[in-house]
Amino acid sequence: MSKETIVKRATKEVKDGMYINLGIGIPTLIANEIDNLGLDVFLHSENGLLGIGAYPKKDEIDADLINAGKETITTIKGASFFDSAESFAMIRGGHIDLAILGGMEVSQYGDLANYMIPNKLVKGMGGAMDLVNGAKKIVVVMEHTNKKGESKVKKLCDLPLTGKGVVHRLITELCVFDFGNGIMKLIELQPGVSLDEVKSKTQAEFEIAL
Repeated sequence: MSKETIVKRATKEVKDGMYINLGIGIPTLIANEIDNLGLDVFLHSENGLLGIGAYPKKDEIDADLINAGKETITTIKGASFFDSAESFAMIRGGHIDLAILGGMEVSQYGDLANYMIPNKLVKGMGGAMDLVNGAKKIVVVMEHTNKKGESKVKKLCDLPLTGKGVVHRLITELCVFDFGNGIMKLIELQPGVSLDEVKSKTQAEFEIAL
């Protein structure tokens, strides 16, 4: 249920006419929610596609149509295919309105760690480092704590950084934080969540702006 809560809240960041990149993991689930709501947007994938649709049904699967996470996808009317150089030119040129990315850790200063855990297999940075610097707005979606119950919303990230001070908004199953001028602010509580619960599961220091 926590992922559903995150996805539904993250979809509120999507506005008609936007060009959006959805990162690997929880963000890819937003594509179905966008399709269900009939929002008129273009979803971008750094492997060379603009116009991603919802996940395919069994009779729609085409192994040649994949996103950056190597998942099979569908395309919408008007979709465009191009090489990765063109795709990254879109990102670096500031043509992506919104990037919704997964996270392993976020610091109170808006630092993001989301691409590797030391001593584990790393497939590569992918487009994450370009996206956090090229997209107009960065929204990170992730579960508030790890499998051990430890906070992933930290004073300082322990994992290698994808970007420093790049996160504009963080959405978890517990709440929503905004970042600006080195300050982290709690702006929303998810339904049924108390302020005390957020405080107990957040290592980072934050201001309350509910």
